[in-house]
Amino acid sequence: MHKVCVYAGEELARYSFGDDHPFGPLRYGAFYVEFLRRGLDKKTVSCQPVIADQQAIERFHEHDYVEQVRAQSASGTGFLDYGDTPAFPGVYEAAATVVGSTLAALDGVMTGQCRRAFVPIAGLHHARRDRAAGFCVFNDCGIAIETLLQQYSLQRIAYVDIDAHHGDGVLYGFNDNPAVFIIDVHEDGRTLYPGTGSTSEAGIGEAVGTKLNIPMPVGADDARLAAVWQQAEDFLRNARPEIILLQCGADSLDGDPITHMAYTEQAHAMITRRLCLIADEYCQGRLLAMGGGGYHLANLARAWCAVVEELV
Repeated sequence: MHKVCVYAGEELARYSFGDDHPFGPLRYGAFYVEFLRRGLDKKTVSCQPVIADQQAIERFHEHDYVEQVRAQSASGTGFLDYGDTPAFPGVYEAAATVVGSTLAALDGVMTGQCRRAFVPIAGLHHARRDRAAGFCVFNDCGIAIETLLQQYSLQRIAYVDIDAHHGDGVLYGFNDNPAVFIIDVHEDGRTLYPGTGSTSEAGIGEAVGTKLNIPMPVGADDARLAAVWQQAEDFLRNARPEIILLQCGADSLDGDPITHMAYTEQAHAMITRRLCLIADEYCQGRLLAMGGGGYHLANLARAWCAVVEELV
């Protein structure tokens, strides 16, 4: 059984913040057109987006914050954070659909309905337990990890993040949890939001040594990534994970309007290929990939399709 499930549907496209916002409404469509052009719909199983219930969202997020999102979703006014993440009518349902689709994909992987899965509009790694941040309303990555801990009783979960931005919401959500192994390769926080993710951040308390942050210099290219990847892979193999979650943000590609990296889509292909090998070795093949950032539409389409091709 080598099925790859891809979550596809206009419901995912509703998670966007308007035409003038970097996280705009055209991101999903750009991916899906390229996905069809490459014939990937014939090599994967298409799955419909699913909306998560509030109980699932509150595995990671605080109840009062979720209620705040509900209220601002009804009014459609204000910001959910300090100015990056505006509320809009239906933002709760749109964000809950990202969460629900990630959890449905996770369930498919965990129950063996599919070997691997990809959710394009997902990987919202900045949201904290008590607030939105950086275009992220609900942290589907964090909710997925909590689900693996609470429902599936996993003891060694690997989260790999190659988005240009550091996945601060995931790191600080699990910084003290020794069951969650985090590898985050990102543009140096001294030159990019959210300003975190230094090499010294390696976990706290019982979890010291279970987090690996690799900040990259401005202009880092595929060769620079390949040079640090062995360190990441050694860390991952040492963790012997039971599942791998990949946040494959495409904003680390050359030409992204809000970051300063210089990868090509071949970087995403290489890392996905290597992670598939490790998943086959340690995790019964279980790998869930989430789209993440990416604000240059052609880059996003190429990078995410490269990921899906490797999953297949």
